[in-house]
Amino acid sequence: MEKKGLPTLPASKIWLMNFGFLGVQVAFTLQSSQMSRIFQTIGANPNNLGWFFILPPLAGLLVQPIVGTYSDRTWAPKLGGRRLPYLLIGALVAVIVMLLLPNSGSLGFGYASFAALLFGAITVAFLDVSSNMAMQPFKMMVGDMVNEQQKDYAYGIQSFLSNAGSVIAAIFPFVLTAVGVSNIAEKGVVPDSVVWSFYIGAALLIFTSLFSVFKVQEYDPQTYALYHGISEDDNKSGGNWFTLLKQAPKTFWKVSLVQFFCWMAFQYLWTYSAGAIAQNVWHTTNASSAGYQAAGNWYGILAAIQALAAVAWSYLLAKLPPKMAKIAYAGSLLLGAIGFISVFFIHTEYPLILSFVLIGFAWAATNTYPLAMVTNALSGAHMGTYLGLFNGSICLPQIVASVASFALFPLLGSSQLNMFILAAVIMAFGALSVSWVNDKKEEKING
Repeated sequence: MEKKGLPTLPASKIWLMNFGFLGVQVAFTLQSSQMSRIFQTIGANPNNLGWFFILPPLAGLLVQPIVGTYSDRTWAPKLGGRRLPYLLIGALVAVIVMLLLPNSGSLGFGYASFAALLFGAITVAFLDVSSNMAMQPFKMMVGDMVNEQQKDYAYGIQSFLSNAGSVIAAIFPFVLTAVGVSNIAEKGVVPDSVVWSFYIGAALLIFTSLFSVFKVQEYDPQTYALYHGISEDDNKSGGNWFTLLKQAPKTFWKVSLVQFFCWMAFQYLWTYSAGAIAQNVWHTTNASSAGYQAAGNWYGILAAIQALAAVAWSYLLAKLPPKMAKIAYAGSLLLGAIGFISVFFIHTEYPLILSFVLIGFAWAATNTYPLAMVTNALSGAHMGTYLGLFNGSICLPQIVASVASFALFPLLGSSQLNMFILAAVIMAFGALSVSWVNDKKEEKING
């Protein structure tokens, strides 16, 4: 079929297409930055945190390919089109769960009780299922509607909104505490500063998601097929996951290797940051202490600084010529490795800012390069399914990291601080593996 080619879109449309990503990232950041704190507050043993952190990536591993596969074959114009109906459903479920999760310790189950921890685990699983369902449409719409010349810009906007959402979510507990909301509570109960952060995040999620749903109209199947040079039937049949993986371009697999190391390192960051900072700076491992809760708030500020550094670094990366991509990718990850290991040697809170700035550089590269590299190697056939499968390069390493932590955590002296050294080594391997990525243009794969 003759390919017309995707049109050049006005910048305003690209912004509107990605605006809901802000709210989705608020939900994800509240989950990643506060989940360890919530579970340790309600009585979870630090050695068992890996169990709770397995649930989110496991949900993403299953949900995103399913959303991709079914949205490839969906057309519901009254709900926005192909991808937006899944955004709407995911956002609504996520809002409900965000109202429940921080109340895991306030429902009378008892401190460290199986019921309280099980309720928290179930709500986390549902939050990640729904957040993944809401996030995936944004990634796919860029692949569907944006041409190669604008794709770096579109994913750059997505990265900007993602990190802006991270900043907003990360500072919520700190700001709420500063204006008088209680940051301490009775044993086993999550402080109001965290509870209200989730409530406000839920409101932002539903507002930004509905804004994208009402403001964006996706291409109908005929127009989509024309722009991508495929048949309408290409997305109505086939799409077997194993067949598509066999036909995936080399770039898909090589970038996945880099992703494996990066996301293992970040999984340990999210799991152990609050405890490591409390141990090294506030000199406490008691999750009910004021010092531990202060460390949790400070980690929120550091996460915001990490996101701000990622915004600035992403802007610089976007200005580099394509021939510098591999060097910038590897260099950013190496700086992130330095940031990780520096946490071990810092015993006051303010120097940690530099550590998380360097980690932010690695985060920027992780969110800037992989999707652009992979989508440019794909055609429009089964675009959603391929991107859902590529999400495995994010989810699988998180699962591996969590499972491995059951052995590695006690092996490293049951010290959350020591896990940062391990994360630094893993991130360094990610930097080295960039050399395997082929920076030459590949022929597009039609699946």
